[in-house]
Amino acid sequence: MKGIEFAYPHFFLLLILLAPMIAWYIFRQRKAVPALQFSYAGVFNRLHRSFRVRLRHLPFVFRMIAFISLTVALARPFLSNQWQEVTSEGIDIIIALDISTSMLAEDFKPNRMEAARSIAAEFIRGRSSDRIGLVVFAGETFTQCPLTTDHTVLQNLLMGVKNGMVEDGTAIGIGLANAVNRLRAGTSQSRIIILLTDGVNNRGSIAPLTAAEIAREFGIRVYTIGVGSLGTAPYPVQTPFGTQYQQVPVDIDEEVLTEIAGITGGSYFRATNEQKLREIYGEIEQMEKSRTEVKEFVRKKELFLPFVLAAGLFIFMEMLLQTVVLRKLP
Repeated sequence: MKGIEFAYPHFFLLLILLAPMIAWYIFRQRKAVPALQFSYAGVFNRLHRSFRVRLRHLPFVFRMIAFISLTVALARPFLSNQWQEVTSEGIDIIIALDISTSMLAEDFKPNRMEAARSIAAEFIRGRSSDRIGLVVFAGETFTQCPLTTDHTVLQNLLMGVKNGMVEDGTAIGIGLANAVNRLRAGTSQSRIIILLTDGVNNRGSIAPLTAAEIAREFGIRVYTIGVGSLGTAPYPVQTPFGTQYQQVPVDIDEEVLTEIAGITGGSYFRATNEQKLREIYGEIEQMEKSRTEVKEFVRKKELFLPFVLAAGLFIFMEMLLQTVVLRKLP
């Protein structure tokens, strides 16, 4: 930092007006003194001056300070040669969410689907400057919400996601390809996909690694999340006697999810409960912040506002003195 500079220093020429303003004030004060003649005026030196008399010049002083402050504000002071942390333009994010029936398993509370939706909503609330979209997949895929900055609409659509919206299955490849298609034409500095699934690819015409190669070609990073506890998980089954629970094996293709992340420059995470899933979203958020928050050299930092506020304060104080403390008696 080199110091304070002024964008319009020629406004300081207004300070020349201070001299005639002060001279005019002194002239008016002398003219206002009664012209009475006394043979001996020494007795008046012993008279006690009232509080109001002592303050009679203060409004004029406040007016001069306000005038100086406004002049400085008009000259637009700024600090030059500043390094500061700035955030580049928002990034584009697609959340690709598995909505197959296995997401109803209750190793998460209340189940994987509900936990995935609510934690994704928390993540969305923390990315106010980003464009975010939502792709869902099971045996097929569709776009629930295209890229948008209207996160209220996005969250409403996210809360409307449920099992049974598409044919059942786990088509990770076409789900990822759909997400890539939504991002490929974007111009943002950073484009990412957060792909969340609890299974193994068993449907669709596009292999997951093929979709990952396509994502890499478009410069899109993919963060993959495997959702499910270790071992088995309670899964609700409807029977004539009501809902019964069966322990079903948790089968996540971690090898493929790790390869997808590695091909695209992302990372793979395993979430075994809702708290771990929340931490994973937080980790992804921090990783992306580190990519978009950079130090930039900026020319100036404006400083005129404090001088405008100071001028307003002194004008108010002058008016207060004139109308309350020094008002003329009837």
